[in-house]
Amino acid sequence: MSVSDHVRQLAGSVFNNLKHQHDWTQLQILTHSPLDNSPLPRPIISGLPPRRLYLHPDDQIEIIRSHRSSGEPMEEKPEIEWVLPTHLAEKWTLKSFASVFDSLPSEPSPTPGRPKRIILATIHDDSTVVYYFMHDGIVKPRQN
Repeated sequence: MSVSDHVRQLAGSVFNNLKHQHDWTQLQILTHSPLDNSPLPRPIISGLPPRRLYLHPDDQIEIIRSHRSSGEPMEEKPEIEWVLPTHLAEKWTLKSFASVFDSLPSEPSPTPGRPKRIILATIHDDSTVVYYFMHDGIVKPRQN
């Protein structure tokens, strides 16, 4: 499977935006799965943001329980994130998004399995990049 120049340019633009505008580190553009070296449906960027971006409601509940029982401060160190570069004009289906989720490596504990979310990086023709959290399935509302 060959990756088109257009898709490579999208990945490069998002990579540069994350690095220079958002101070991400440990950035990589992956075209093959780190697990079995099989081709990914399209390039995915992995990287470490300067701070934690999101706390899944299931993880949030577990951290609150742990904090209450131990009295220790809640740890919020950043985690490696997966970013899917797309263009605003692209047509995506649930099946194509599912294939991206299926191709990513499993997450470590406490809930092993494919990632619960990715970051969808959508680029407009004027080179504006907008980031959205895209969850795998239905997500419970966040606790306040």
